[in-house]
Amino acid sequence: MKQEEQENHLQATHLDEQAEQTETPEAETVTPPAEAPAVSDPVAALQEQLQEARNKYLYLVADFDTYKRHAAKERIEMRETAGRDILSAMIPILDDFDRAAKNGALGEGVELIHHKLVNTLSTKGLRMVETKPGDAFDMDFQEAIVKVPAPSEDLKGKVVDVIEQGYRLGERVIRCAKVVIGE
Repeated sequence: MKQEEQENHLQATHLDEQAEQTETPEAETVTPPAEAPAVSDPVAALQEQLQEARNKYLYLVADFDTYKRHAAKERIEMRETAGRDILSAMIPILDDFDRAAKNGALGEGVELIHHKLVNTLSTKGLRMVETKPGDAFDMDFQEAIVKVPAPSEDLKGKVVDVIEQGYRLGERVIRCAKVVIGE
């Protein structure tokens, strides 16, 4: 809006200058041809300034659009990982439940609590990275704790045992699975 006001003001000023020149007698308005470009130089300079201001405006609009995109991306990422610290603190509890279940030390009530905890964490976006003995070793999702001689030839370079399961929150791995690898 300010640019339009400036353009209108410049046009009005230019028209006033032209009107003053036409009202003066011809004898006084005779100017040498060298001075004629001097009148167009201020107009050209103002047009150049106007163009620079337009360019700056366009750059600012583009920068603001970029900022909005980045802010939206950060908000989405924040929503996906908002409970990361709490969920990370809950993983050792899941590990304890899993160990107790593996050893047959869970009673029926504790099994219900374990099931409820697993369901609650899964609704918040926590997913277990499925790792089983015999799977190929993947450094993106697994951490090799120990290398042991492979019990069979087909387990060389593969997972022999899973010490702790890995977990993901959304698309991010928040804990790699701890595995034993055969060599």
